[in-house]
Amino acid sequence: MPCANTNNPSNTIKNYLLEPARFKLDGGAMYGIIPKPLWHKRHPADELNRVDLSLRLWVIESDSKLIVVDTGIGDYHDDKFKRMFDVRSELDPIEQALGKIGKTSSDVTDLVITHLHFDHVGGIGKKINGQWEAVFKNATLHLHKEHLEYSQKCTPRDAGSFHCENFLPVIDIYKKKDALQFYSGQEGELFSLDHGSEVLRFKCSHGHTPWLMHPYTSELIYLADLIPTSHHISLPWVMGYDISPGITTTDKKEMLDFIGQRDLTIIYEHDPKYWGSKLALNDRGKVIAQDLQESKDELSYPILDNTSVE
Repeated sequence: MPCANTNNPSNTIKNYLLEPARFKLDGGAMYGIIPKPLWHKRHPADELNRVDLSLRLWVIESDSKLIVVDTGIGDYHDDKFKRMFDVRSELDPIEQALGKIGKTSSDVTDLVITHLHFDHVGGIGKKINGQWEAVFKNATLHLHKEHLEYSQKCTPRDAGSFHCENFLPVIDIYKKKDALQFYSGQEGELFSLDHGSEVLRFKCSHGHTPWLMHPYTSELIYLADLIPTSHHISLPWVMGYDISPGITTTDKKEMLDFIGQRDLTIIYEHDPKYWGSKLALNDRGKVIAQDLQESKDELSYPILDNTSVE
């Protein structure tokens, strides 16, 4: 477990990364217009042309809060779905993952959902006797209002990514108990982590899906599907899943500049090998990933360095 800040232990914020599951998606879809000979060297595909991907969650613990960002894919899918996406997880994957850091879903105070695609919001609920229940019973749910609206009026091209029948009943549970916090606009403040000195903020991107939230602190940023792996740092490396690939390149350029100016560490939600990195410029002035941080094993639970609030 991370060591406490012995000078002022009450002000310690701990950052964890948990991996409740892995799955696979088509490599061509993950890398869009990039030819397979290029991406396959970096991210080898299986015999069905699928590449292995992490479902990596960011967990932040302070004196008064336990925050989870995204929820993975869930465990309620049928066998056909699991075979298609090669989903590998235990039952109750969220509980199993949180147990690695001595926590349970009941300990979670805040749940931030970056966007409502099935592999990011799938773990928000579970079915008990045919009825949906919230996995994080004591949490406040944080969502972008315009993105929720988009999820219910999306295009035929991306409708398959939004399993509204699974997440809307759970969102309604949070709404009925007055535990749903909406956000609006391009950027803003989510909430103070503790003592008012460290704040979780967000910026939005629109190329992958409209109003995709990217939470960040003074040290870390969670890029979700804007830059899902370390290979997607290069501007033309854009997923075929993106609703507006050209906008993605513009969003990425702006976000990379933002990250570089603040010297943030990137968290890669889907990279199967590296959980994060810094940014640097190569000898041609191109932005690249630097100081890549490797996960320990296939289903590891790496613990990030502590952030101490002064």
